Amino acid sequence: MTPVCVKAPAKINLHLEVLGLRDDGFHELAMVMQSIDLADEFECENTADGTLSLSCDQPGLSCGDDNLIMRAARLLRDRSGFGELGARMHLRKRIPIGAGLAGGSSDGAAALVGLNTLWGLGLGASQLETLAADLGSDMPFCISGGTQLCFGRGERLEVLPEATAPLGVLLVKDPSISVSTPWAYGECRRERFHHYLEGESVFEQRREALRSAAWLSPLRIESPPPLRNDLQAVVAPQTPSVRTALSLLEALPGQLRVAMSGSGPSCFALFPDFNTAEQARLHAAAQFEAEGLQSWSCSLLPFGVKLAA
Repeated sequence: MTPVCVKAPAKINLHLEVLGLRDDGFHELAMVMQSIDLADEFECENTADGTLSLSCDQPGLSCGDDNLIMRAARLLRDRSGFGELGARMHLRKRIPIGAGLAGGSSDGAAALVGLNTLWGLGLGASQLETLAADLGSDMPFCISGGTQLCFGRGERLEVLPEATAPLGVLLVKDPSISVSTPWAYGECRRERFHHYLEGESVFEQRREALRSAAWLSPLRIESPPPLRNDLQAVVAPQTPSVRTALSLLEALPGQLRVAMSGSGPSCFALFPDFNTAEQARLHAAAQFEAEGLQSWSCSLLPFGVKLAA
């Protein structure tokens, strides 16, 4: 069979609100996630011996059993009931690692979508999202992507209208720095516990407030997202590259809003369109390079992981 190829886009957080603690010890979140066109490429083909293997063009990335792609492949095979299924998988990495952009989660979601097609299992998006929720909090969003409200740990999804304006994104990251998501949430609990809400009824009030936010119906230039990220307040003070990135982005002419994505350290600025974002990136290229920052100009995507044409 011809190999199956899947695009695995990154995401940014237009809103990340830490509401409080759940009974299971995880944080209760209210988020708006948005897919962007910075993407990894996942490819898979059948093997005759029923083995699962993974290779990657980035040597520093583990391709062992801890990789979300391998975990997704084993889970899908186990749930299918066909233990003889196998695949040779390869990942072309473009999304920076440990960046708060859900690169690993999107790769795992791409494995579910790609192998579902390769093996002819016929699972729908909602079934794949259910499997994804067993593997990671961001993975269900990555299946369908676009613009979505994400509640609970991030696995409770509500699709939002597609943006009416082609907002552009200028993304920057120090390639030498990564931030542990568990560490970021641990620091948030330590520093902001006194701000935490308690109880499902109070959590639902905050969810409803986000659902009814005027800037979400839909995203548009005239009323750009205010960009809230509760983790930024605890990560930025301890991560100089985040402070530098935010400062440089805030100084760019034409930017609409600036924030950190996820648990960082990637930061981004919104612009009216891709061309404006790219012009700003080129304008600040020397400053970014002097500070050791990589940069990308991106567009918003109305979808998540997708079979390549």
